[in-house]
Amino acid sequence: MALITLLNAQLAFGHVALLDHTTFSLESGERIGLIGRNGAGKSSLLKILGGLAHFDDGARHVQQGVRIAYVAQEPDLDLAASIFEATSQGLSEVIALREQYLSGAEGLDLDALQTQIEAYDAWNWEQRVEETLQRLHLDPAGRVGNLSGGTKKRVALAQALVTRPDALLLDEPTNHLDLDSIEWLEDLLVEFPGSVVTISHDRAFLDRVATRIVELDRGQLRSYPGNFAQYLLQKQEQLAQEETIAAKADKLLAQEEIWVRKGVEARRTRSQSRISRLEALRSSRAARRETLGSVKMDLASGAPSGKIVAELEGVFKAFGDKAVVRNFTGTILRGDKVGLIGPNGAGKTTLLKLILGELQADSGRLRQGANLEVAYFDQMRHAIDLDATLEDFISPGSEWIEIGKQRKHVKSYLGDFLFSPARAHSPVRSLSGGERNRLLLARLFARPANVLVLDEPTNDLDIETLDL
Repeated sequence: MALITLLNAQLAFGHVALLDHTTFSLESGERIGLIGRNGAGKSSLLKILGGLAHFDDGARHVQQGVRIAYVAQEPDLDLAASIFEATSQGLSEVIALREQYLSGAEGLDLDALQTQIEAYDAWNWEQRVEETLQRLHLDPAGRVGNLSGGTKKRVALAQALVTRPDALLLDEPTNHLDLDSIEWLEDLLVEFPGSVVTISHDRAFLDRVATRIVELDRGQLRSYPGNFAQYLLQKQEQLAQEETIAAKADKLLAQEEIWVRKGVEARRTRSQSRISRLEALRSSRAARRETLGSVKMDLASGAPSGKIVAELEGVFKAFGDKAVVRNFTGTILRGDKVGLIGPNGAGKTTLLKLILGELQADSGRLRQGANLEVAYFDQMRHAIDLDATLEDFISPGSEWIEIGKQRKHVKSYLGDFLFSPARAHSPVRSLSGGERNRLLLARLFARPANVLVLDEPTNDLDIETLDL
């Protein structure tokens, strides 16, 4: 029996059907990679599976006794708590049971409480937390507010794993993780004894972890056994078949439309079945789910910069007692494409801000080149105005936008990034995390620049956008 089942699920956001009479099941021991375009409804589906959100219609069944843990895309952690305290919050109900039993309050059914405590192994919950933190290489005494985005993600995972779930639901778990942490997460999930559903756009991660790929596409869920590489082969075959079937149907429809326009023969009684078939063909064509287009990206180039973009010599930067950048020397020249890697919390963003002049070095020499026009896609996405409409966010106060020497209507430009004209007046807050990032890229690329700085640009973006 499946651990979690959805039957005939329906969910709409405005006029867009995110789930359209679709069915889903999670079997014991399988690891599902949930993929789909930004805004397709993947996060909503994951919350529905976890019982954290409701759908408009349909049914959800969970096998009796199954424990489900959910890790959000952006974990909501108490920044003032220690890592031990934050992880323990995953066991709040279990801890309450033990405290209730130990209180010995009058009227308590101690036998029933003891049965529950033993079922959840609540007597030694502190040991469970310590073992989980040790396994995830986390310092129990560390303060959550001092952690990098990747380490906070690890704490959220600890909070989920300490509950010993049968089903683990992960929304973009590799976001903010460094390369070593992603490999560590892959090993952890492969060895995890329960079932996993993970939203991810990381092909290598899905190849290593997934035993089944489920794609959410225009309201429908389609299942493909195997990892991402196997999915690609099956998807290619499926699209080729759909194209052949659609072409045949369109040809037949065109022939029937010509026939019915002749009029006289079509009015005969014996032709009514053919007219019924024509109506069915028309309905089928109208209901066909056309493949969505691709993002079109053109970067507005600014005037050429000087030969040297930035020059650093013996640069040192510390926060308190922690040296983040120590005696760094390097030169970035016009035309260079520099990839900056390192563990979470190592100081990559700090180094970027030093190069851009947003932070001052404690010592050393830093010189920026001439005629720099910088477009900066920052890690925390501070620039986004959630109350602005998409149209105003891209081109405040004007319906037109200049891309290099080309003048475009803002709705047409939004269409290049897969935002329909109907959504141009929607507020930014109505977008999914991935759609917001795509909107930020649209604004970034509309501004003339000769230096492009991207801090974690792949977070939340769908696979098609990442390819571009």
